[in-house]
Amino acid sequence: MQSTPNYLWSTEDLLGQGATACVYKARNKKSGELVAVKVFNNASYLRPQEVQMREFEMLRKLNHKNIVKLFAVEETGSSKQKVLVMEYCSSGSLLNVLEDPANAFGLAESEFLIVLQCVVAGMNHLRENGVVHRDIKPGNIMRLMGEDGQSIYKLTDFGAARELDDDEKFVSVYGTEEYLHPDMYERAVLRKPQQKAYGVTVDLWSIGVTFYHAATGSLPFVPFGGPRRNKEIMYKITTEKPAGAIAGVQRQENGSIEWSYELPVTCRLSAGLKDQLIPILANILEADQEKCWGFDQFFAETNDILHRIVVDVFSLQQASSHRIYIHSYNTTTKFLDAVFKQTNIVPHHQEYFFEGHLYELDPNLQAHNFCKTTEHNPLTLLSTTEQPEEIVGVRYRDPALEFPKFVPKVDVVADCGAAKSAVGAVHQTLRIAQDLRRCRELLARGLHWVIGNLKTECLRILEQRRGALSRGAGPEGRGHGEDKQPAPTSPPHPQVAEELSQCSHNILDFQGALDGILTELVKHRQQVHEDKSIRQIECCLEKMQLIYKQFKKARTWLGYNEEQIHKLDKVNLGHLARKVLLIFQDNCVQQYQEALALHGSRMRYQPLGFRGSGFRSWWGWERGLSNNLPTTRASECSLLLIDCLFLKSPLNLQLEFKQLVTSLSDGERLFYQDKIAIETKRSTY
Repeated sequence: MQSTPNYLWSTEDLLGQGATACVYKARNKKSGELVAVKVFNNASYLRPQEVQMREFEMLRKLNHKNIVKLFAVEETGSSKQKVLVMEYCSSGSLLNVLEDPANAFGLAESEFLIVLQCVVAGMNHLRENGVVHRDIKPGNIMRLMGEDGQSIYKLTDFGAARELDDDEKFVSVYGTEEYLHPDMYERAVLRKPQQKAYGVTVDLWSIGVTFYHAATGSLPFVPFGGPRRNKEIMYKITTEKPAGAIAGVQRQENGSIEWSYELPVTCRLSAGLKDQLIPILANILEADQEKCWGFDQFFAETNDILHRIVVDVFSLQQASSHRIYIHSYNTTTKFLDAVFKQTNIVPHHQEYFFEGHLYELDPNLQAHNFCKTTEHNPLTLLSTTEQPEEIVGVRYRDPALEFPKFVPKVDVVADCGAAKSAVGAVHQTLRIAQDLRRCRELLARGLHWVIGNLKTECLRILEQRRGALSRGAGPEGRGHGEDKQPAPTSPPHPQVAEELSQCSHNILDFQGALDGILTELVKHRQQVHEDKSIRQIECCLEKMQLIYKQFKKARTWLGYNEEQIHKLDKVNLGHLARKVLLIFQDNCVQQYQEALALHGSRMRYQPLGFRGSGFRSWWGWERGLSNNLPTTRASECSLLLIDCLFLKSPLNLQLEFKQLVTSLSDGERLFYQDKIAIETKRSTY
């Protein structure tokens, strides 16, 4: 046990260890409150007095919710070692979070945004106080849980920090090599003499590496054999990185560098967030300090992301999910453009459903007034274009590629690493399986909504047909300026009556087809609900996690009995991994592919797009009857008008429409021009 006048701790409660100090979990002697104490060792006192005092002074100066608080500076009773008493963060560090196999491929989007917000806020406070940290890395970003159950991240370890204005430089070298700016890496790691001075932007490089690590679960720059084993190539990668590249990996000894300009498909961030984040990473992971962004631009761009709201969209025909990052004050027009960038569906062909109903978006409606969406309850996008949309589906990398190979030889350290990789791969497999299942659910739900809407429209039009038949073929309106008098009804023309009757049969037939699809959808949704694949993978994962925990506890040397148990656990681990892949391929993927194939055939079913000949013909006859126009030409005009009404794409029909109406009389032309003008104004954003 060790203590200061007010705090007590056990040396077994070690939280972290560095070159000059150890951090322990301690307790207040009066209240029992948990704190963290940083106890400096003898090596720390070999530093200049000014350097020794710098961390105390920095922490006293800083006061922010995203920076670990300093409570007191005390001394141990016997050795008189300096002790910093600080805020205790019970959930470890960001590095601990990333070391969890569940985050082997990066943080979930919601958690990454919290990291982004907390680090940006903490760094902003440092810059406001003229402080450069010089050792930003996941291990120096602590985590605790707030009262609302949400993570709070805090910057810590200011042993290397010093005051430095934007236009000032420093020459001393601090930091951790994987996160170190290349100029500092050259001097500190490669031990090459150079006379370079460093500015505040060295922190931006470290932040860029940290953000990439948090987003992907991996470091951005990796030479063959790893950063610590191949230091010269590590330096080569970081200094020769092309403009715009955000990662570089050497996969073979003496091999070429594979540059990446995008975040990997295994990354858990949405395309919408990736599009916002990649330019930031590209401009702060810049070795040339003159070309690197300054903090002002970094804060402006990151805060631009953090001040956006998210609208979840599911493109029905494409079977793809999208997250649209948009400012709350942006209007529908901006939102539709953002959707177009991700889906290639032009704004005037976008129609939305939400919770079973057609969702009309006023052009001037601001985004903060949109309905509240989630990934499981998004806006469902229906493309009204005549050409069928290409199915995109869920983008993913085959998780079988992520599983390690298990070798028979017992090697406790290697086996623990392999177990960790296998558990991480199962977590990724589970997430993909959940995405595939959610896609199937959204397809069935969205199609159910659209068909329900179609059935309602069929009933409405059927009532109109019956009304037209009962009214007969008499005129219902006069020319402009004429007195409107009740007109006697007359029996419908036999040909008209026959056409109306045929139209009614067409509608009823179409309703029957819709009912058939609805029955299939209900059956499919029930099958999705009853599917046990996800639960089976979860059960395998739970068993694999227990084995991994056992491997972590194992000693480097095992006795005979322990070794036999270890071998059996290793065999079981491999069996469970193969079982997970079998469930994923034979159940999850197969059912998903079958659902996509069926969905594609349904989307090609012409009446669903309001393009079937039966729909066009009865609309044309109805318009002709209502307005006393010659049947053939009236039908043609009506068909074009129906395209405008249902497809909401009048612009691409204007030329064809204008050519047709030139053959009509003045009264006929006026009627249809008025109608098309009204519909154009109503449906075009």
